[in-house]
Parts: sequence; C-alpha cells; structure tokens
Amino acid sequence: MKNQMLRFFAFLLFATSTYAQEAIFRSQNLISPEIEGDAVTFRFFAPQAQQVEITGDFLPSIKVESSMGTVDAPGKVLLTKDEKGVWEFRADKLAPELYSYSFLVDGLPAIDPNNPFLIRDVASVTNIFIVGGAQADLYKVQQVPHGTVAKRWYPSVGLGMERRLTVYTPPGYENSTQAYPVLYLLHGAGGDEEAWITLGRTAQIMDNLIAQGKSKPMIVVMPNGNVIQDAAPGEGSRGFYKPQFMIPQTMDGTYEANFNEIIDFVEANYRVNKEKSQRAIAGLSMGGFHTLHISRFYPNTFDYVGLFSAAIMPREDATGRVYKDIDATLQQQRDNGYQLYWIAIGKTDFLYDANQEFIKKLDTVEMPYTYVETEGGHIWRNWRIYLSQFVPQLF
Repeated sequence: MKNQMLRFFAFLLFATSTYAQEAIFRSQNLISPEIEGDAVTFRFFAPQAQQVEITGDFLPSIKVESSMGTVDAPGKVLLTKDEKGVWEFRADKLAPELYSYSFLVDGLPAIDPNNPFLIRDVASVTNIFIVGGAQADLYKVQQVPHGTVAKRWYPSVGLGMERRLTVYTPPGYENSTQAYPVLYLLHGAGGDEEAWITLGRTAQIMDNLIAQGKSKPMIVVMPNGNVIQDAAPGEGSRGFYKPQFMIPQTMDGTYEANFNEIIDFVEANYRVNKEKSQRAIAGLSMGGFHTLHISRFYPNTFDYVGLFSAAIMPREDATGRVYKDIDATLQQQRDNGYQLYWIAIGKTDFLYDANQEFIKKLDTVEMPYTYVETEGGHIWRNWRIYLSQFVPQLF
C-alpha cells in the first residue's frame, strides 16, 4: 500500500511538471508584444481557436453608440494562424505612445498571457506597451530623480467615512524644508484614486518634466471622486466587487461641497504653500465637471484651473447648492483673479459641443481662458498629453 501511494504521488508530480513545462513551451515562450522600432508584433497561442482578433487603441477608432451618444472605440483586426497554432499580427509605423490592447478569441475577451503588464479602466483590464520617442518618453521611467507615491487616508466628516487618496511628492521632498505648491488632479467617471497614477502615468510625467526643468517641483493629490466609496474597488472596506462606470452621487454636488476637507488634510500633513497662487486644480471628463464647479464654488482658492474634456452637461441629479448661481459665481471667480483657466478638448470628443457652449458662457461673462483643441476623442492618450502641457504652466 505504501509503495502504491509513493508511485501515485510520483506520477502526480511527473504529470504536473510535464503539464507546466508544456504550458511554458507552448505559450509562455512566445514574445508578445515584440517591439522593433515603430513596428509591433502580437502573438497568441490558441491551436483550437477558429478566430483570434486583437483590439486596441493603436488601431483606427470606430464609432459606436452608447448611453453617452456616439463615441470613439478601438478598432479590431484578425490575426493569422500558423501551422503550430500561433496567431500573429504585425502593426507597422506606430507613433510614439503608450497603447493598450486585448484579444478576442472566438469572440471572448482575453488578455495577452505573454505580457504581464496590465491596467484597469473601470471594469476592463487590458495589456499595455510603449513605443518610445517624443511624447511617449515622458511615460517611461527614465534615469532621473524620482518622486514618491503614497496612498493616504483622510477623515471626511461631511461624507461620514475615512477616504483614500493618492499623493505624489516630488524628488527631494523628504529631505527638504521647502513648502511646495499643490495640484489637485481629478479622475473621470468610473475612475478612482488609482486612475491618474496608473492610466495617466502621472508619476513618470512629473518626474521627467521636473528633471527637464519644464515643471516646478510640486505635490500632486489624486482623490477618489466617488462619494459613496471610501477607496478604489478592492482597496476599501467593501472588498472586491465589479467597478461601475457611473456611481450614485458622483455628480450631484456632494463631492464638490466637501472638497475643502481634502485641502485641509493636505495642508495639515504636507509642507505646502497655502497661498492661492500655489494651488491648482484640474480634471478629466467627470473630473473636469468637478473642477469647474469646485473652482467657482470656492472662487478664491485656486489660481490655476484645468478642464480636460470636461463633462459639461445638464444632469437631473445636479441639484445641490454647489450648482446655484453659476454665472454669478463665475463672475466672482473672474473678479478675484487667477493666473490660468485652461480648457482642452479633442475634435471628435462626444463632449465637444458641450464645451463650445461653455466657452460661449465664459465669453458672455468676460472670463479669460486659454483654449486648446486637439485631434482625437475622449481617450487617455489625450489626457496624458493635456497633463504634460498643463503642468509646465503652473506656479
């Protein structure tokens, strides 16, 4: 009996080892993506699959209908299968950029098992890669001094919970006695305090801009704009659950009305210059909506305001006191004075028309602004560029 048990365990060990070696040989030994200059080759081992496609933002976008109207979405193309069951696609002449992608195997989404580098955008997980050069070099970790990224919890009396935020402090902060300026950087719908630091490459952009002398050293605070969450999914008290695109109360004025608690926490726990001239606020999409209303609700708080593809749209739940007397508070913000009111939007962004209407309002109240119009739509590629253009103008 003892010998039989030993033979069984020996067989089990052999079978497990053989299966693991086979898995390594058949899939993990592939190189994907293989980057050669501006050409990238993708590979996926699936000998039984009838069809494998790849979708990603390196492909020409397509128009799709959504709850937000017509929006840009990544295109997709077929891979070609070889005699060993390896599917392959080569993309040529890709511009320098950080790209995301995933596979569709017989219609089912799949990540690249040969690429361990992933990002989460709302509930979608995709692989990423960088084609270097030009703007994309800002997204890489370069041999320059590096800042520190911390995840902090702050008390919110107004929201009745401890809440999490991400804080970037510049190189040398720990050994300095300097009081630093602060940029409050807000995410879009479906995002959280993880979004800007992961999808936006904020730490890499800041490190590189500071090293190049294009940005002053500053603290960047990235809060969670979803007032019913204490932290990102999987990082807070609710544990693991599927993230949602629109969460209740995200744009009803509650976040804006309690934003001063974040400022108070930062100014009590970090060496910051508390002057209005040393505070900036910016955000993308929903975060642009928040930025617009926070900056006018606290009209003598920020000298620099950035609206990146701002979600300027009427909402049925926007009934809070924050949204009262918009024209009058904009005029007060104008009269108090500021250094920069910066608006950026892509030509094919589904929020383009709404931003044009807001610009007309600013013209009506004679409120100075800088307007930047780019190619592309409502995408992280634009928002990373906007951040790298906005930051050098601060302080």
